Amino acid sequence: MSAPDLATPSAKPGPQPHMNPYWAGFFLGLVLLAAFVVMGRGLGASGAFSTAVAVTVDAVAPEHAANNEFYTGYLGDGSYNPLKDWLVFEVLGVFVGGFLSGALGSRLRFTVEKGPRITNGPRLVFAFIGGAIMAIGAKLALGCTSGQALTGGALLNVGSWAFMMCVFGGAYALAWFVRKQWI
Repeated sequence: MSAPDLATPSAKPGPQPHMNPYWAGFFLGLVLLAAFVVMGRGLGASGAFSTAVAVTVDAVAPEHAANNEFYTGYLGDGSYNPLKDWLVFEVLGVFVGGFLSGALGSRLRFTVEKGPRITNGPRLVFAFIGGAIMAIGAKLALGCTSGQALTGGALLNVGSWAFMMCVFGGAYALAWFVRKQWI
C-alpha cells in the first residue's frame, strides 16, 4: 500500500469563492429593477413570514385569527389564498436560489458560523435573540431591511433612509458587546 500523493491536487474541487460584493450589489439592483418592472412591486421578506404566521394561526385557531386585526390584514376576506402572494414566492425563490448557489459553488454543508472563542450553543442562542429582535424591529418599522432599505431606499422614501440610519447606528453601537462571537 502506497502513501497518498500530496503534491497532486485532489480531483474533487473545493468550495468556490463568493461573488465580488460590488458585482453582487449591482446584480441585486438589477433584480430589484426587474421586480418593479415585472411584478410592479419591490423586494421584501418579512411580509412573507407574517403571512405564513397568519395562515398557521388561522389553521390552528380560526376564531382567534378572525377576531385579530393583524391576522385578518394578511388573511383578507377569504376570497383568495393569502399564500399566493408575491412576497411568499419571492422568499421561496430566495431559499431555492441560495441552495442552488451553494450546490454550484460546492459550499453545501451543515455548520455554525462563529468566531473561535464561542461554542455552538451560545452562538445559536445569540442568533435566535438577534433574529427575534430583528423581527420585532421589522414589525415596528413596517418592513425589514430588504423591504425598507432596498425597496424603500430605491424609491427615496425618507422613512426608509431613516430606518437604514437606525440599523447602522444600532449595529455600530452593539458591535463592541458582541464582538467575542466573531474575533
